[in-house]
Amino acid sequence: MTELNYALDTFYFLICGVLVMWMAAGFAMLEAGLVRSKNTAEILTKNIVLFAIACTMYLLVGYYIMYSSDAGGILPNLGFLLGGENTVDAVLNGGEDAPYYSARADFFFQVVFVATAMSIVSGAVAERMKLWAFLAFAVVMTGVIYPVEGFWTWGGGWLSEVGYSDYAGSGIVHLAGAAAALAGVLVLGPRKGKYGKNGAIYAIPGANMPLATLGTFILWMGWFGFNGGSELKVSDVSSANNMAQVLLNTNAAAAGGVIAALILAKIWFRKADLTMALNGAIAGLVSITADPLSPTGLGATIIGAIGGLLVVVSIVTLDKLKIDDPVGAISAHGVVGIWGVIVVPFTNGDASFGAQLIGIIGIFAWVFIASLIVWLIIKAIMGVRVSEEEEYEGVDLAECGLEAYPEFTVGSNK
Repeated sequence: MTELNYALDTFYFLICGVLVMWMAAGFAMLEAGLVRSKNTAEILTKNIVLFAIACTMYLLVGYYIMYSSDAGGILPNLGFLLGGENTVDAVLNGGEDAPYYSARADFFFQVVFVATAMSIVSGAVAERMKLWAFLAFAVVMTGVIYPVEGFWTWGGGWLSEVGYSDYAGSGIVHLAGAAAALAGVLVLGPRKGKYGKNGAIYAIPGANMPLATLGTFILWMGWFGFNGGSELKVSDVSSANNMAQVLLNTNAAAAGGVIAALILAKIWFRKADLTMALNGAIAGLVSITADPLSPTGLGATIIGAIGGLLVVVSIVTLDKLKIDDPVGAISAHGVVGIWGVIVVPFTNGDASFGAQLIGIIGIFAWVFIASLIVWLIIKAIMGVRVSEEEEYEGVDLAECGLEAYPEFTVGSNK
């Protein structure tokens, strides 16, 4: 029976990891739909390459920074860099001390989370960033910045010790990705033509709403692995029931986010704004990720609905502040990520508001400051923004030498 449980939990973990990996396709489709057609090939290139970089950097250094130390504190154990006990085989092979599932399954599940955090950055800096500057940042983000705050929390570091609670990563993954994105956007500046004089804001519509909608549905589906896999096992009655509750709440929160965002958009803009509904779904999912287990189904719907309201308000507010985020990533993952972390103590008696606030401040401060430094270094070395002419023509041609829709290129796209 023990071997059967081991096999079942390992298989469950791997399948959940595959679902989270599928979210990479969701991010790619969502972002490709929300940018202009002249920038589509470049955004797709970023999404597939960042996933490859995340997998490689997490294998080389990131996983060991997060999990190779038995001690708490602020600084992770970097002894693996010198060889010795913390080698690849020592960490992944397990042996007698292996958990109730394969350690390699744990690595696979964790690595797709890293890619998710980096995917958040991609959409926020779209349409004006140099491809290779973005990929250079991805190396540092996935290899060092994310793993350090991951060590603080899931790796048993100081945030774990103070009682910070984040079941599947509203703060650890989503707020972290948004903090890195915000730093990049501030260094990069807004797209040309986005903001005018006297506070004027000009909409820059995406090229493919069906693709953006497909991407959202893929993310919604992948989130069942994101939250469901974070239960960590399924081979006993209690864990199986927990996973069922997690998936029920995940779905309910996404639905609540869509409904609330659409209603607010109709009241505020007099239109049923599809982009706000899509971001409402993402917001609902992010809202419930910090604790998809404790609330009831109705409670999860309410939590997601508040997230849906927050994302609409945040997108409008950031535009007024001239923080240009083409896909609303900073709002959906950052602002709503904070809400997801803060709401945990309302339904989970083991969590405290103090610890949650410390977690929010610690994660945001580390990721934002570290990312800002890296972005500025990259800017000094190679520059981060394409030329004005390249931005006008589209980064597809400038960075990739091809167009996603060559037969449909028209003057209006430029």
